[in-house]
Amino acid sequence: MKTKSTEKSARKETAIKSFEERLERLETLGEKIRQNDVPLDEALMAFEEGIKIAKTLEKDLEKVESRIEILMNSAEAPRDESPELELFDEED
Repeated sequence: MKTKSTEKSARKETAIKSFEERLERLETLGEKIRQNDVPLDEALMAFEEGIKIAKTLEKDLEKVESRIEILMNSAEAPRDESPELELFDEED
């Protein structure tokens, strides 16, 4: 079981890792959870860590989307055209 100091250090590590490193860690955790021989408590800890990482990734993507929107709506862009952000449309 993780202690509070271990959780804090894990959060610090998550904060300093690059987007790509956190995404890779999330994928690793997902693979671990899918294994049939993982004890429930380990799977739960991996799930919790994955949720935290997913939230930080989502925040980063929102920041990037905002920056792109600002760039697309800059003074150089024609005023009568709205920017196309197809990459960020939610399609499920």
